[in-house]
Amino acid sequence: MIREKLRGTGVALVTPFTKELAVDYDALRKLLDFVLDGGVEYLVVNGTTAESATTTEAEKAEILRFVKHHVGNRIPIVYGLGGNNTQQVLQTLTGTDLKGVSAILSVSPYYSKPSQQGIYQHYLQIADASPVPVILYNVPGRTGSNVTADTTLKLATHDNIIGIKEASGNLEQCMAIMKHKPEGFLLISGDDMLTVPMISFGADGVISVLANAFPGKFSNMVRLALESKFKEASDALLSFVDINPLLYQEGNPVGVKVVLERFGVCAASVRLPLVEASSGLRDNLHKLL
Repeated sequence: MIREKLRGTGVALVTPFTKELAVDYDALRKLLDFVLDGGVEYLVVNGTTAESATTTEAEKAEILRFVKHHVGNRIPIVYGLGGNNTQQVLQTLTGTDLKGVSAILSVSPYYSKPSQQGIYQHYLQIADASPVPVILYNVPGRTGSNVTADTTLKLATHDNIIGIKEASGNLEQCMAIMKHKPEGFLLISGDDMLTVPMISFGADGVISVLANAFPGKFSNMVRLALESKFKEASDALLSFVDINPLLYQEGNPVGVKVVLERFGVCAASVRLPLVEASSGLRDNLHKLL
């Protein structure tokens, strides 16, 4: 059952670029092997951390094809597919090869700041049209609007909507979803540092940025929490307290790419409007590492 397979740690993969800012497929292969060896439960391709705002449609298609080919059936793949133009999202759905993809992760419409009814209708259209299950993605800090618990719970009754990545940072909202959601509906943390607290009241795991760089340690932390071993999980969580804010200090994935470069996985290159980490940020990350 796909819901069981998406319990644990999903890694929101970065997109490695060469110094000339082309997609670096050799480094992508290295990253895939790195996180697979680390024991993550599934992969998220073309999410925010992948710099999906600055990759072309052709690049997105080739990245997905490459990941599917390299990973095979070893672990599930979730594909980021959303936007603030509902009709365009529906067209992208029909034009994307989702064979071998377990679910799509679809961000709430950004910039337009729709009403809750608009968000609800947007997701109904996507869920009705999608050939694979849909995971909602609530990230008000990026979209400018919140998907309320009430809206999430209404959408959770749709047969093709199987969960939500909740990155509102509002634990009371997450608790309300947890209390009233249908059985089997996945509550997934969208904030690495809230993962253990969210699992303590029933969440199913996380879609993580940190797991790019620390796949073994982070996914083990999540498994400990899911086994109700909260002392050990909390100890692991606290070890990330100093480094986590640095990953976002100059934009995501600027910080985590510095860490991956230090580990020999991929270059720290990012595409404008993001710029590579400042020397100060690099120094601070290297000291922690």
